[in-house]
Amino acid sequence: MTQLQQTAGSSVYVCPPKTKQSYRTVPLPKVVADALALHLKKFPTDRDDHLFRMERGGPIIRTSFFDHVWRGSVKKAGLPAGTGMHALRHAYASLLITGGESVKVVSERLGHTNAAMTLNTYSHLFPDSEERTRQAVDKAFQDHADPVRTEKAR
Repeated sequence: MTQLQQTAGSSVYVCPPKTKQSYRTVPLPKVVADALALHLKKFPTDRDDHLFRMERGGPIIRTSFFDHVWRGSVKKAGLPAGTGMHALRHAYASLLITGGESVKVVSERLGHTNAAMTLNTYSHLFPDSEERTRQAVDKAFQDHADPVRTEKAR
């Protein structure tokens, strides 16, 4: 497993991921697999080539991509100016949380060192569980309530 890093002079080099948590498997959703298959049909590559390349070949240089593709896409999508590529990571985390994934799973998918790091960043996105809490306790004790005392209390 490798990643591309960009130097201050805009050249890129292949290197290993930064941390132990960077080595992880992220499930590939069908919509992504379909888009990837379409991309590979249009832009075939061999095993040792970059999956995404500059028009003239070679790896995508982040700064060039940001200047020539990203900013225009952000504007076209109606997002605030200055929206960076890191927003994609936050969008992914938000989708997982909205989909009901646990803090542990979100933490693993993002490569955080622990769940506390995930909660520090995304706790405001986890749904309020007041009603679920009430329902869980009611369900656990619904068959154990004393019907005589329950009726007298009414």
